[in-house]
Amino acid sequence: MFKKVTWLHLRIPFSYFLLPIFFFALSISPNLSEKGIGGLFIILHFLIYPASNAFNSFFDKDEGSIGGLKNPPKVDRNVFYIAQIFDALGLLITYLIFPENWTLLFMILVYVLVSRAYSHPLIRLKKYPLLSWLIAGFFQGAWVVWLVYIGLNNFDFSSILKPQVLIPGFLSSAILWGSYPMTQIYQHEEDSKRGDRTLSIILGVKGTFHFTGFCFVIATAFYFWYFREYAAPHYAVQFIVALSPVLLFFGWWYMKVVNDISQANYRNTMRLNFISATCLGGFFLYYFLASSQVLNVAGVY
Repeated sequence: MFKKVTWLHLRIPFSYFLLPIFFFALSISPNLSEKGIGGLFIILHFLIYPASNAFNSFFDKDEGSIGGLKNPPKVDRNVFYIAQIFDALGLLITYLIFPENWTLLFMILVYVLVSRAYSHPLIRLKKYPLLSWLIAGFFQGAWVVWLVYIGLNNFDFSSILKPQVLIPGFLSSAILWGSYPMTQIYQHEEDSKRGDRTLSIILGVKGTFHFTGFCFVIATAFYFWYFREYAAPHYAVQFIVALSPVLLFFGWWYMKVVNDISQANYRNTMRLNFISATCLGGFFLYYFLASSQVLNVAGVY
């Protein structure tokens, strides 16, 4: 029987921050079913992502705050075991719900292996600042968009080469590439103790803000272009409006940090993550419902 502290390291509520990626993937899928949507949602957000969190916790052995846990309890071997169980369950349920979709099973397995390579001491991608930045953003963004698309539609892997699928994948990664260093900004001391030279450490606290701000501007411009080109102009405008609370908080936080470097802390990082996930998740959910004609059927849009 696993103890409470074991379950805490799964950090299941932390999966909320990746919800926008899932909703965006739904919006580009022509074939939707309750079984497919519900199955992939549970597999990713309640099994695969939490398993990755626990696996990371076991090998990092953080003493300070980590994403989703302000005061993480000390890890033991049970944290490692529960990560194995949740990954195995995720793969098993994928096979049971999508028995003929071997491409989806393979893509989820690749995600599991990459997430392990990120933390495991034999490889530990985390200690390579640029490589870990590229890989984390790619696999949590584009790879997830494409595997959800392939899972829901039972298409082969080549289907992601279509611009209407390829572009949303990279747009999802673009947002994560911008936000990824911000998730490390309060962990400089902890990461340095382990010998992990993260991108945020290289950039410095203020440099991390500048880098993230630049990435957000570029990503926002491409999202604006995407919605105008592949959807409708009003979605482009609505995206900017939905993103505005994130930009306002980011600017307010930056000014706080300029005056007091200690404001680059866990609390403000989680606040930015929550605002971003809520605003983007809300927009992409709305976009999915509107583009899939669900709102038209309901007489709302």
